[in-house]
Amino acid sequence: MSDVDPAALLSPGAIRLAERAADRTEAIRLTGQALVDCGAVEPAYVPAMLEREESVSTYIGEGVAIPHATLAGKDAVLRDALCFLRFPDGVDWAGSQVNVCIGIAAKGDGHVDILAELAQILIDPERAAALRAAESAETVLAMLTPAPEETPEPTEEGER
Repeated sequence: MSDVDPAALLSPGAIRLAERAADRTEAIRLTGQALVDCGAVEPAYVPAMLEREESVSTYIGEGVAIPHATLAGKDAVLRDALCFLRFPDGVDWAGSQVNVCIGIAAKGDGHVDILAELAQILIDPERAAALRAAESAETVLAMLTPAPEETPEPTEEGER
């Protein structure tokens, strides 16, 4: 597991729970605009997100896509951040239905750790289902907060 806390990169204003998009291009534009609106990227980041989707799909399964830009978009990143958009009616994503887009903006190689942490969270079908059904920013933040690592409880003698 990485040291990345996805919830710490997600400002409440970047959580949008009732979005509508006609197709994945519009969904990616809305996701990119959420990153622009929260001050994480410049508008030039959005076309680089669309370019990424043309080369490699950002759909990861469980109704979730994680749009992010190509390397060409790195110069437009102002700070590492995430946004969370829920599409209650779903969006056709090249034959799959997406209900959640988690947009990523990261300087350097930060997106690798962010993607790894999100994958750990979203690999659990129950957590992914809860995210798809989330109706409050608080629920989203709680769901994207990594579970604490298990540590053995000390015994009465103070041993582990």
